[in-house]
Amino acid sequence: MKILHTSDWHLGRSLYGKKRYEEFDKFLEWLEKTIKEEGIDVLLIAGDVFDNSTPGNRAQELYYSFLCRISASSCRHIVVIAGNHDSPSFLNAPRELLRSLNVYVTGSAAEKAEDEVFVLKDKNKIPEALVCAVPYLRDRDIRVVEAGETFEDKNIKLVEGIKNHYINVCMEAEKMQSEILKEGFSRVPLIALGHLFTAGGKTIDGDGVRDLYVGSLAHVSKELFPENIDYLALGHLHVPQKVGGSDHIRYSGSPIPMGYGEASQEKKIIIVDFNETGRSVREKTVPVFQKLERITGSIKKIIERIDILRFEKSSAWLEIEYTGNESSADLRETLEEAVSGTDIEIRRIKNRQVMQNLIKRADEEEELDDLDEKDVFIRCLESNSIPEVERPDLISAYSEILNTVHDQDLNRDL
Repeated sequence: MKILHTSDWHLGRSLYGKKRYEEFDKFLEWLEKTIKEEGIDVLLIAGDVFDNSTPGNRAQELYYSFLCRISASSCRHIVVIAGNHDSPSFLNAPRELLRSLNVYVTGSAAEKAEDEVFVLKDKNKIPEALVCAVPYLRDRDIRVVEAGETFEDKNIKLVEGIKNHYINVCMEAEKMQSEILKEGFSRVPLIALGHLFTAGGKTIDGDGVRDLYVGSLAHVSKELFPENIDYLALGHLHVPQKVGGSDHIRYSGSPIPMGYGEASQEKKIIIVDFNETGRSVREKTVPVFQKLERITGSIKKIIERIDILRFEKSSAWLEIEYTGNESSADLRETLEEAVSGTDIEIRRIKNRQVMQNLIKRADEEEELDDLDEKDVFIRCLESNSIPEVERPDLISAYSEILNTVHDQDLNRDL
């Protein structure tokens, strides 16, 4: 049995206002081709299928069209879990219909642990795998809030909640495993999915990964997961990586770069092969469907690099950061002229000279668009002269409120 593990598609994501549907479409076409060429039996999608909880029509079309095509291929089963960017109710809505296509969806934590366990069978109806499809676990799913809790108390509860959830689900899978053996079938592998942040996980600045809880809270270690798991397919971190050096606990990472911080990163999918001799795990590189490049330096250095890209007939999307000291009043016009007549697109220009001048100005002259939610809160602390010693706890509390707001399922009551 061959399994393909992928995650963090973020269908519908834009890059500085530029829609990326063509890029997503090319990835899904490549993935479909890979599934056929590799003879994949089970596809695992470990969360963040969409970039937000209310995906547009084009993003939905890409998702459902892909599922229909794959369900008609040699791939017998598809398992999808929700990530923190997904709407649980949106993913869950068509799950009964999708089940007829052998697509198993878990959008939210189930009331009964056994409802997150699926028995996958081969074409002869013989059990070939047990899958524990654990979705992104929201705060309310795994802990009860109590008055007077410290952040350390919350952290302990969160980690314990995640641990207990996996223990309960895997215990149900073990029971099913025993029943399968009693029926005279061979032992089947136990596969689990998850969407969370593990301790020591690698991230990249600007990759869009928001910590699941507050600061470093609920960054779980590999010891949290039950030992009976034969392969754990994780999502949330965009860098492909092993967890704690374990070959069978992995993040596949995002298939396309979510931002310029990931532009030079080699993207992967994971292929797991269970056979008579055991389990083998290997990575397969995802092609680059749209080149992203960040250029930093003086005007001369930037133009030189653009000239090379022009000569190469590149169609790269550029993020340019000007760091020179010479006058840059006509910087945009100069750069737009440099790429004219090519397929190169300038997605963003950052002028460090202007930025430094802005920093020197009074806070009230800052543009709100240049600040994120946490920046605004920090400005409020500063404007109200809150002592430095009190700020960490206030920032942590504010971060927890933000996470609660982000975790709300906007589609739940529609």
